Amino acid sequence: MQSVVRRGKRWLYLGHRWLGIAGCLLFAMWFISGVVMMYVAFPHLDKQERWAALPDLAWQRVTLSPDQAMQAAGLQHYPRELRLVMLDTEPVYRLLDWRGQRTTVSAIDGRKIDQVSADQALGIARHHPAAAAPRLIETVDRDQWSVTSRYDPFRPLYLIGLGDAAGTELYVGSRGGEIVLDTTRGERVWNWLGAIPHWIYFTVLRQDGPLWRQVVLWVSGVLMLVAISGIWIGLLRAGLRRRYASGRVTPYRGWMAWHHIAGLIGGVVVLTWMFSGWLSMNPGEAFARRGESRDMLQRYAGHDAPTIADRLPATAMPGVVEARFVWIGSTPLMLVAHRDGRQTLIDPQSGAPTRLPEDAIVAAAARLLPDAAIVLRQRLDRYDVYWYQHHRQRVLPVLRVGFDDPAATWVHLDPATGELLGRSDTSARSYRWLFNALHSFDLPVLLAWRPAWDLLVIVLSLAGLVISISGVVIGWRRLLR
Repeated sequence: MQSVVRRGKRWLYLGHRWLGIAGCLLFAMWFISGVVMMYVAFPHLDKQERWAALPDLAWQRVTLSPDQAMQAAGLQHYPRELRLVMLDTEPVYRLLDWRGQRTTVSAIDGRKIDQVSADQALGIARHHPAAAAPRLIETVDRDQWSVTSRYDPFRPLYLIGLGDAAGTELYVGSRGGEIVLDTTRGERVWNWLGAIPHWIYFTVLRQDGPLWRQVVLWVSGVLMLVAISGIWIGLLRAGLRRRYASGRVTPYRGWMAWHHIAGLIGGVVVLTWMFSGWLSMNPGEAFARRGESRDMLQRYAGHDAPTIADRLPATAMPGVVEARFVWIGSTPLMLVAHRDGRQTLIDPQSGAPTRLPEDAIVAAAARLLPDAAIVLRQRLDRYDVYWYQHHRQRVLPVLRVGFDDPAATWVHLDPATGELLGRSDTSARSYRWLFNALHSFDLPVLLAWRPAWDLLVIVLSLAGLVISISGVVIGWRRLLR
C-alpha cells in the first residue's frame, strides 16, 4: 500500500511539474489579459452606437407603408424584426424573418436592395458623428474583429476609416448597407493584450467555431487539473501542523518558496477562475441556453399576419433615427428611437405618443407559456443579483414575471415600451452563480462601490500572476538543467 501511495505521489509531482511548465505561461497570460478586459471590451456595436450613426428619418420621402414593405419582401408571416431607417439619403425598411433571412426594401419605390457599392458605403459612413475624412480601406470577408458568424448575413464587409483622432473604423455590410461594427485604435491595440489572448480568439482558430470551442475546453480542462494538483502538493508540503526550521511553513527557498506560498494563498482562486472559465464553454451542454422561441414571441405579439399599418402618420417626427414596428398583446405599436438613445412609444396610425399599461404587458406575457401560470410579478427599481449592470447596459425600472413551469421561467420586460428583454430559468440562474459570480465577481455588494470590485479582482490577479511567473522561472531553470 505504501508503495502505491509513493508511486501516486511521484506521478502527482511529475504531472504538475511538466504540465505546469507550459501551463504557467498560459496562466500568466490569462491573469494579465483578464485585468485588461476589465476596462476594454471586445469591439461590438450596441444599439445606441448604431442610432448615433444614423441620419434623421426623412419622413417626407417615405411613400411605402409597413404593410406594403412586407408585401414587397414576400412575407407570409409577421417578421421577427421590422425597422424603418435611412440608408444614406434613402429611407428603407429592414426586415428579418423567422428563418434568419434579412431583406432591405426601399421605402420610396419598394425595390429590394441586395447590394450596395463602395461609394454608397462611404456615403453611409459620412453620417457617423466621428466622420472626419472617410476612406475605403479594403473589402474584407472575415478579419480579427468580424470573425464570428453573426456577421455572415452581411458579408463581405466594407472597412472604412473615418479619419478621426481615435482611429475609428466602420464595417458596413455590402448586403443591405448596414453598419454592423465599429472599432477604435485603442480597442484594437488593447484587445491584443486582452480579449484575444484571454479567449484564444485568433482568427485562424476562431473562424471554426466548433474547433475553437474544443480547444478552449481541453486547454482549460487540462490546466484545471494542473491547479488541482498544485493545491494538493502545496498542502502535502506545507508545515501547517509541524513547522519547518525557523517556524517556516514551506521547505523551499527562493522562487520555489514564492510559488508554494502564493499557491497556498491564491490556489483556490486560480482553480475557481479556471473552473468557471471552463464552464463558460458549456461542456456537455450542461446548461440549457433557452432563448425566446418563435411560438413564444408570436404569442406575446398576439398577431401573425404581415400587417400593422397601411399608412404612416402624416406628422413628421424630427430627431428620430429609427422606427420599429411591433405587436404586443394584439396591439400595434411603433417604437421610435432618437439619436440620444431615448425611445418613444407611438401609435403607428395616428402618430400620437401612447403607452401600454403594466397590466396589459403582464397579460401579454402570460401568453408566453400557455400551460403555466404566473406566480411572480415584480417591478424592479434597483438592480439585484439577477438583473444588474456590469459591462452592459440594462433597463431600469424593469418588470419581472415568473411562471410555475418545470424550468421556473422568468422573463424581464421594459414597462415603458413592453419590450421583452430576456428570459431565464433555473439553469440560467445556476449558470449566473457558477460562471458570472465566480469568474467576474459581479456581486451587487461589490459593484455598488466600484473601486472595491476593481481592487479585489486586481489583487487576486496579481496573486495569480505571482504563482504563474514563479512557476515559469522554476520550469525554465529545470528545462535548462
